Amino acid sequence: MEAIISAFFLLLIAATVGSVSSAKVINQGSEALVERLGKYQKTLKPGLNFIVPFLDTIVWEESMREQVLDIKPQEAITKDNVSMTIDAVVYWRIIDLKRAYYEIEDLEAAIKNLVFTTLRSEIGGMELKDTFSNRRKINQALLNELDDATVNWGVKVMRVEIQEIKPVQAVLDSLQKEKAAEIQKQASISEAKGVANYIELVSEALKKSEIDGKEALSFLLAQRYVDANTKLGESPNSKIVFMNPGALNEALAELMKNNDDNNNGI
Repeated sequence: MEAIISAFFLLLIAATVGSVSSAKVINQGSEALVERLGKYQKTLKPGLNFIVPFLDTIVWEESMREQVLDIKPQEAITKDNVSMTIDAVVYWRIIDLKRAYYEIEDLEAAIKNLVFTTLRSEIGGMELKDTFSNRRKINQALLNELDDATVNWGVKVMRVEIQEIKPVQAVLDSLQKEKAAEIQKQASISEAKGVANYIELVSEALKKSEIDGKEALSFLLAQRYVDANTKLGESPNSKIVFMNPGALNEALAELMKNNDDNNNGI
């Protein structure tokens, strides 16, 4: 009798322990995969679930929420053979836990490799100047490519964002030199136009003025002479060389003589 009672209690304890061990709670936003004797059995949803003790095993529990995958800077070469580094961020989520586990060995590594390949392909079809202005186009191309490729993995790529496009340092130095040269060129053109406009205004004023043209032109040229020497003196690295005023007067006299000869038809 005692043996029967003992056996009954042992079975009761085993049943209690088994029922406790078979109860599994899955948190909201997550799912879990169950295998029975090494073979897929079912997917556990959020809440209280039961599995068969000693036979069933939870092999993977994963979040079904949107996740962020940071892609480290990668090297790429543009269509015009300029080397650059690009980094991106991928926003994705699992939509089929079974596929995500059984169809691909390492899900995150597979997504990263796919991003690397697609980035290099997109950049390789663009020239350097286009990569800066077409960032949105690159993002969309990446999204389309990734979304098509990952659907068989039970994954949905929500969006892709290029964080930075940066040419290598040698290219940056070259671009800075080109920019500096362009600025200097524009400044020279502006200065030349300014001088031409100044001369034109002086010429028109002399034609309309009743005062002696020589005196007016002498005053204006002297003013330009003083301004030029003042600007030259403001430079800390410049050497100040003043023009002989006598030479300036001689040049002025010759200029006025030629002007009179032209007006008299000589």
